[in-house]
Amino acid sequence: MAESKKVSWLLWPFVALWRLVTFILEMTGRFVAILLGFVLIAVGVLVSLTVLGAVVGVPLALFGLLLIFRGLF
Repeated sequence: MAESKKVSWLLWPFVALWRLVTFILEMTGRFVAILLGFVLIAVGVLVSLTVLGAVVGVPLALFGLLLIFRGLF
């Protein structure tokens, strides 16, 4: 957890703007991870419909599931 330090009243608009930008980027990264996880699960399920594709499809779907968990938590 980040320590909260006292910020000069002259600099607080810049600090607030910086925190807003980092929050937006963090949420965007999480959204992309969740979206990519869903896509990898769908591709993994489609690939694993064949017996030979199951070797690649199952780990791909599991990796997508792990990406979704990482994006959520």
